[in-house]
Amino acid sequence: MRPRLFALLFAAAAAAPLPAQERAPAPLIVNPRGRDVVSLDGRWHTIVDPYETGYYDYRLRPSANGWFRNQKSKSATDLVEYDFAASPELAVPADWNTQRPDLMLYEGAVWYQRTFVHPLAPGRRLFVWFGGANYQTRVWLNGVELGMHEGGFTPFDFEITSRLRRDAPNDLVVEVDARRRLDAVPMVNADWWNYGGITRSVLLVETPAAFVRDYVVQLDSRDPRHIAGYVQLDGGSAGVPVQLRIPEAKLSMTVRADANGRAALTLDASKLARWSPGSPKLYDVQVIAGGDTIRDRIGFRTIEARGHQIFLNGKPIFLRGIAMHEESLGSSHRIRDDGEQRALFSLAKELGANFVRLAHYPYREETPRLADEVGLIVWEELPVYWTIQFDNPATLANAKNQLEEMITRDRNRASIAFWSVANETPRDTAPGGGPRLAFLRALIDRAHALDHTRLVTAALEHRYADPNTILIDDPLGAYLDVLGNNEYLGWYDQPLAKTERITWKSAYDKPLVMSELGGAAKAGLHGSADSLWTEEYQERLYRAQVAMLARIPFLAGVSPWVLKDFRSPRRPLPVLQDYFNRKGLVSDSGQKKKAFYVLQQWYRTLAADSSASPATR
Repeated sequence: MRPRLFALLFAAAAAAPLPAQERAPAPLIVNPRGRDVVSLDGRWHTIVDPYETGYYDYRLRPSANGWFRNQKSKSATDLVEYDFAASPELAVPADWNTQRPDLMLYEGAVWYQRTFVHPLAPGRRLFVWFGGANYQTRVWLNGVELGMHEGGFTPFDFEITSRLRRDAPNDLVVEVDARRRLDAVPMVNADWWNYGGITRSVLLVETPAAFVRDYVVQLDSRDPRHIAGYVQLDGGSAGVPVQLRIPEAKLSMTVRADANGRAALTLDASKLARWSPGSPKLYDVQVIAGGDTIRDRIGFRTIEARGHQIFLNGKPIFLRGIAMHEESLGSSHRIRDDGEQRALFSLAKELGANFVRLAHYPYREETPRLADEVGLIVWEELPVYWTIQFDNPATLANAKNQLEEMITRDRNRASIAFWSVANETPRDTAPGGGPRLAFLRALIDRAHALDHTRLVTAALEHRYADPNTILIDDPLGAYLDVLGNNEYLGWYDQPLAKTERITWKSAYDKPLVMSELGGAAKAGLHGSADSLWTEEYQERLYRAQVAMLARIPFLAGVSPWVLKDFRSPRRPLPVLQDYFNRKGLVSDSGQKKKAFYVLQQWYRTLAADSSASPATR
């Protein structure tokens, strides 16, 4: 939080209505890489600004030299107290914490600057697109503010057509502020590293005057013999012909956009092969409208919940999963490229997983695309984590916006089966619910409205009905399609022997995914199976958990916590933690712990008899 004096100084500026250029950006350009783009990834000049001098000096005194103007001294008496050209560089995309030792614990503002030249032809449009920046981002082009985005994990873009200097250098300045706030999503308390910076790619996206901004091409959940979706055009597009083509399947249709630039799609899908983890079939898909062509690779499948089971393509499936963080093996930084993510997915596949929980926030746009390719079902999650200001309308609006950006970005990905709206949020004290239930119900309703082809879930907490009975009866469960539940019997909830006598019950006739379970071990630390932190104790814990899980009749899947050790400031214990959460089945450097093989063996057994319920084994 800012010091009291700082808050008082700028209270008036902060309370003033946002000027027009700071309103929420227009709807996202979906799949920017589906057309020709120019990458702005690389080395950017940076200035660390813990007091936000470069921004607030200008807000207090508009005549002041705001850093976004990137001005130079014109004479020996012209005072300019910053210089991007002489300042250090940081890589984009990447977090700043692991690029420089002095920034490892830094949470504040950093300014990024680079120039580019783009010769835009008449009649064409240009956008600058950010895959993600943590947490609050302001963007200027040639000294003009384009807008602000809040949220550390979802994309945003701004049109720069009218601001572009054609065939001349353009000055792009970005301020990224990673400070945690009580009213933010997530708020100040989290169990992962608050990686700051422009952590996802930055692209220049060029389009025709009328272009495809958004599209949905998925099986109709009410009649999966057909594709149902739409194409949304932008820019004087009424009556424009819109064509959908799937060349391999010899499928094609043409419709015209309505007065709002929207074209409804319906196409026979009876001959399309269904996507699954065992057969991750993808089709090249083209969306063509006027002079715009978008290319994508899309899989087609159905996912539904009936009773205590989850059905993929009409057949019951047990989700053999693992949870993970978006953090690389080895150097433990925010994942920057496909190779780093592919390494984690390879470990998950080696474990025997057909399912991954991407906790606790949206990952890179490329990650669910990789899951499409390698055959992993995905749980994608909104960072509504632990305690949020559930009674704050601004916080709800923020959460809804992040949810909308996540779903808009990823709803053509076959791998994504679940939208998760929360993790471990404490239930309201009032028996009938309160602000938390109303907050999360609003998110559930919005998720269903945006996408009826997937299941909505959340990682809940349970309670003990009696010393030997765990009951899942969170009122939120009534509104979810699939129940998630986090439990740590044998670790936070000791003793480990409790797993032998516990009975699980649910107030809902719905499938349960045990979204977290496990305990910590320092890789290479060996000793008694009764001693915490040893690989032997973690191994014993997993054996006990497997035996207990097999007795839960409504269990439809598991995603133990967690694939690999990850950085967390909440874990300071010397030698054993050293600011890492050690619950990984694999160490941060990639060393497999003994518990890895326990879970691997169970998953191999489940895979060998996929038709049986775990409760019967």
